[in-house]
Amino acid sequence: MTTPPIVLVPGFWLGAWAWDEVAARLREQGHDVRPVTLPGLDSVDADRSGISFADHVDAICAAVTEAGTPVVLAVHSGAGMSGYAATDKIPHQVAAMVYVDTAPGKGAINPDFEGDEWPLPPTWEELDENLDGISEEQLDRFRERAVPQPAAALREEWSFTNEDRRAVPSTVVCTAFTAEDYRKYAAEGYSFLAGLDEVSDITWIDLPTSHWPMWSRPDDLAQILGDVARGVGT
Repeated sequence: MTTPPIVLVPGFWLGAWAWDEVAARLREQGHDVRPVTLPGLDSVDADRSGISFADHVDAICAAVTEAGTPVVLAVHSGAGMSGYAATDKIPHQVAAMVYVDTAPGKGAINPDFEGDEWPLPPTWEELDENLDGISEEQLDRFRERAVPQPAAALREEWSFTNEDRRAVPSTVVCTAFTAEDYRKYAAEGYSFLAGLDEVSDITWIDLPTSHWPMWSRPDDLAQILGDVARGVGT
């Protein structure tokens, strides 16, 4: 069986390095794995003032098209917004989507955000995310390598026009919250879940752990991604 390439897009403050453990496991299984660093997240010294939300969408689309064949596109956390927008732009080049503790999002995360960038909050308490299963060493690496998020990722939004995005098979991996929680919050109108009612083919997987399962449960997450790729392989 030939499986599609797997493109991995990390969430806020992260580069391709965040997927190292998962990528290594997938490559051991024989998969073609392509982790992505989005514009502005390659260095703390990068100029993020001119980076737009569309730049992030374009970077994801470029990684997908460079594969030369439809891919499994896995997006984590805040990249759920730009990842869903990518399926609006090039739906037929995405064989399957995997949303890792995120979902197909619409609208802006924070349209009133001010400034050019959003740095990682100085304390884990302020971050207010589930850290279950993440070691102190992993948290230290996160803080050492974190890069401020371009503000456009929070302020800007995508204008959706391509109805074909709705048919892209999607898997939602629920880690910090359960699938039941996700469906409840979607009904309450949260923007980062707004596309859930549009997508016609959704598989829900509960994987109880931190918001960063690529660190806290890399074996299980790699297995899920590999299973998705095998499921759409030829």
